[in-house]
Amino acid sequence: MSIYVHKPGLLSTVQDGGRTGYQQYGVIVSGAMDHFAHQAANLLVGNTGDEATLEMTVIGPVLEFERAAVIAVCGADLSPSIGGKAVPLWRPVYIPAGAVLRFGSSRQGCRGYLAAAGGLNVPHQMNSRSTYLRAGIGGYQGRSLQAEDRLPVQQPTELGELIAGGIQARMEEGEPFGTVGWSVSYEMLPDYGKHPVIRILPGAQQSWFEEESLKDLHSAEFIVQPQSDRMGYRLAGKPLHKVKQQELLSEPVTFGTVQVPPDGNPIVLMADRQTTGGYPKVAQVITADLPLLAQSQIGSSIRFQPVTLQEAQEIQLMASLNLRFLRKSIRMYFV
Repeated sequence: MSIYVHKPGLLSTVQDGGRTGYQQYGVIVSGAMDHFAHQAANLLVGNTGDEATLEMTVIGPVLEFERAAVIAVCGADLSPSIGGKAVPLWRPVYIPAGAVLRFGSSRQGCRGYLAAAGGLNVPHQMNSRSTYLRAGIGGYQGRSLQAEDRLPVQQPTELGELIAGGIQARMEEGEPFGTVGWSVSYEMLPDYGKHPVIRILPGAQQSWFEEESLKDLHSAEFIVQPQSDRMGYRLAGKPLHKVKQQELLSEPVTFGTVQVPPDGNPIVLMADRQTTGGYPKVAQVITADLPLLAQSQIGSSIRFQPVTLQEAQEIQLMASLNLRFLRKSIRMYFV
């Protein structure tokens, strides 16, 4: 089965959990920017948490399903519709053969994720299907989608087939699609919003910065700049000043590392980050709050809030338990 691309949207790429295990060779991890929405979409269609999904940015594509499929759309609200009827987010949806799924511009958030039962079937490169655009590797021919592309989809899992049958049996005749009467609980979702509070841990070089600058980091508002992309989010606010003027040898960095270049305006490294960095690291965004950054649009404001390592671990444990609960609930509903 394939998905035919009528319009590609602003930036639509195939992503999974990322290309791990190769950073010592300088290979970028990439992967989904909002890992929670990516995993939830997969679970809703009966996939494992890490089949390839379509990451759509700000303006979504127009897609035709050449065969019937079960899909889920999670993350940003890119106003999806079929036959003029709005497609609900955060729930499994059965789409008949020949249906055209249209996305528009974002109503809220920045990145939406489309999962299809079975997962998108693009080749593995270094154990990942993720697209890294700068190197032209992974995903669909190493690039973002273009008009007239055909995205192949793998065979659904046994659970995916059960979900399809269960929804199809409840469909009303003439309906453009079928779905269920429930969705992922809002209590499970990250605290998506226009002005998120991002929780952070101390960075390796936090002691290099003035006490007043650290107070500003924890209280001032920062604006996401137009130069932001999948590699990093550039922020503008009260510049952070160092008390220790010292050159730093390049060190390993990770998703959510907050670096401070000479101009004092922080850069938060994202999914397509480099493997090492030479700017001092003032903070580290906790894993559970990375989806909030991924959904922040250009021009939106964010604030940072310090937490302890134990608090960060407890927050991440709860997020992981929520996904496990979602997986079990879906299986119990359809099996």
